[in-house]
Amino acid sequence: MSATRTEQDSMGAMTVPADALYGAQTARARDNFTISGIGFPRPFLRALGMVKEHAAKVNRELGLLDERIALAIMDAAEEVTVGDLDKHFPLDIFQTGSGTSTNMNANEVIANRACQLLGEDLGSRTVHPNDHVNYGQSSNDVIPTVMHLAAAVEIRESLLPALNDLSKTLGTKAREFDDIVTIARTHLQDATPIRLGQIFGGYFRQVTMVAAELDRALDGLCELPLGGTAVGTGLNTHPEFAQRVIAGLAEVTGLPLREAKDHFAAQAGKEQVVAASGALKTTAVALFKIANDIRFLASGPRCGLGELQLPAVQPGSSIMPGKVNPVMAESLMQVCAQVVGNDAAITLGGLSGNFELNVMMPMMAHNLLQSIDLLTNALDQFDERCLQGLSADRERCEGLIEESLAMCTALAPVIGYDRAAAIAKQAHETGKTVREVALAEDVLPDYELERLLDPRPMTEAGIPGKTR
Repeated sequence: MSATRTEQDSMGAMTVPADALYGAQTARARDNFTISGIGFPRPFLRALGMVKEHAAKVNRELGLLDERIALAIMDAAEEVTVGDLDKHFPLDIFQTGSGTSTNMNANEVIANRACQLLGEDLGSRTVHPNDHVNYGQSSNDVIPTVMHLAAAVEIRESLLPALNDLSKTLGTKAREFDDIVTIARTHLQDATPIRLGQIFGGYFRQVTMVAAELDRALDGLCELPLGGTAVGTGLNTHPEFAQRVIAGLAEVTGLPLREAKDHFAAQAGKEQVVAASGALKTTAVALFKIANDIRFLASGPRCGLGELQLPAVQPGSSIMPGKVNPVMAESLMQVCAQVVGNDAAITLGGLSGNFELNVMMPMMAHNLLQSIDLLTNALDQFDERCLQGLSADRERCEGLIEESLAMCTALAPVIGYDRAAAIAKQAHETGKTVREVALAEDVLPDYELERLLDPRPMTEAGIPGKTR
């Protein structure tokens, strides 16, 4: 049998593995919440370590913690921050809704590691998880602070750069494809001519708009609930504690972090998290549209639209030799669907701000950080393995235009809607082009038809035959 030791909490004794840094409260939560096997992700634990380290530093500066103990806590918390102690965080995200179990997990791990650093035995409580590590704090203000901090860091350092890279590639493709005229589609039916560059310029604008939305959400996350302790009143914490800790966190992260204007709102409501998730959902919706369009435009290669040519990254079928599928687009679309689902759960979580505390924070934190991580990774792969190698079949694009019945749109301002519609109907029934029918019907001089049915001018604003 594995070696064990006994630790105590307010409910009595608990057996823990001899080499575990966590204590009795974590052991109880580990037994209580055998739900999913999903633990808190690295960004959350990193932010948790940062908060604990800066809390000990400020409490030391304020004369509230013995210097020897404070320094040991700071060193132990730094190990949490960098990931050296991740194996000592065994708890499931589906736990107490305040995240108290994970806050105490951190307090116990840091306290026991600090004891080791001071040459004391594990469980000796020379450094106490509550009296020292958690001094001036509550799970109710620490966990939402960590959630905000972790998400803000990941959005700023990971997701926004990935979106920026994607927008650069889309901008490059918009310029590369700008002289290729193809057919637009509305309601999945042929519409008027459009330049392929205009299509990709639209994608570029979609990405830049959602990036701006994420940047606004990031600013909301930078308002931290720390300092409210149990219910927002700030009981058992120094009046300068939160401001000083947050200033330290702002300095090391480079984020415009600030203390919540109203701690009661910050702890009872999670609107900033819901808003951030909403921005992630909006991002997912835009990316899904872009990936799906590219997937359809590249359908074929012979019996589909075939206007785009995707780089081949892997065989597409276990039964059909030579088949290549739009796998990178499909991967991104699945991620987008997951982000939309995560947002639904976060929205429901936001409804559970009961009186002075939201009680679905661990789930919300997990979903928020997962959405950021999934989008970041999928964007990087989609950009590198799909968009950058994307090419256009110019002949295919331009060949489709002449076949389109929507070419008659340019005739309508000159010969009238009804007559143009009749030409389109006849073209459809006979299998001829609009040009062929118009020439046969002698609706306009040949040179005028040639000018009106030139698809390139149709991609710009103006009235054919009147103004441009």
